[in-house]
Amino acid sequence: MRVLDLSCNNFRNISEGKIIPCEEMNVICGENAQGKTNFLEAIWLFTGAKSFRGSKDNELIKFQNEKALLNMNFISKGIEMDALIEIKEKRNFYLNSKKVKSSSEFAGNFNAIIFSPTDLKLVSEGPVFRRKFLDTAIGQIKPGYIEILKNYMRAVTQRNKIIKDFKYDKTLSIMLDVFENEIAENGQKIINSRKEYIEKLNPFLTEIYSGISSGKENLDIEYISNSNNNLEEKLKLARNEDMYSGVTSIGPHRDDLDFKINGFSARSYASQGQKRSVSLSLKLAEAKALEKDVGECPLFLLDDVMSELDPERQNFILNHIRGMQAFITCCDPLILKI
Repeated sequence: MRVLDLSCNNFRNISEGKIIPCEEMNVICGENAQGKTNFLEAIWLFTGAKSFRGSKDNELIKFQNEKALLNMNFISKGIEMDALIEIKEKRNFYLNSKKVKSSSEFAGNFNAIIFSPTDLKLVSEGPVFRRKFLDTAIGQIKPGYIEILKNYMRAVTQRNKIIKDFKYDKTLSIMLDVFENEIAENGQKIINSRKEYIEKLNPFLTEIYSGISSGKENLDIEYISNSNNNLEEKLKLARNEDMYSGVTSIGPHRDDLDFKINGFSARSYASQGQKRSVSLSLKLAEAKALEKDVGECPLFLLDDVMSELDPERQNFILNHIRGMQAFITCCDPLILKI
């Protein structure tokens, strides 16, 4: 997987810009707020995923413009391809001049790993960050998973709306049955896909973390779920409790990952350095799992993360991404001369 060139028009603060990268390491250097991350974000959008910065599509368009255009030529599995993203109220995708129906259909043609300072908090922050990591990683390997996730969350939203009025109108139980069935059907697919992915990820994660800790520590990962079996039945049992909170308390949208170092929860007991090592291992393992599944190295995007790491961890990550095409943003290029 390799980018040949990337053009941006009216994207973020970029009126017009083009980069022709080299085959391996590319460093984008400059002061803060100059738009370095915008180029990484533009590349990332070609995975079909949403902005890793959490931005809405219309926020990606340069102020006082109607649309933004991103065009990228890249090589995937030895074949040169051309892709275009037109951003208006939503994103429209074109691959080799043909319009693609949706982002989930576009996903899988281009693969990348994004590693930013936010990812260094994967262990210490709330479960929503870890679920997002899982879902984004799985979506690149199994593009159909994105649509399953959308359908699931749509059904959860509908159930949340109905459950608030359920105590006043019991006839709504028919509608609850419909949405709970949809939640259970798609929810089980999500749980199965997440567990399958963790099984793929775990060997790489264990090996990489062992390398960071010089073999002194063992890292294990566990999927924590409140709905492994009989999800539909559990949703019905939770109706009374949920109608007071107004939210659906059961399902994979409430699940989590637990990282254990030598048997102890990393979130509760690990030092900041250990937590950073877990997060770093997780992103590198994600790249290895993706490479194994799709048959070639993904791109590696590092957004101003090197300054957050000590020299030892900087060396570790640079050694592990050797051979991949990488894009690194930083304020001081000297930080890479280690």
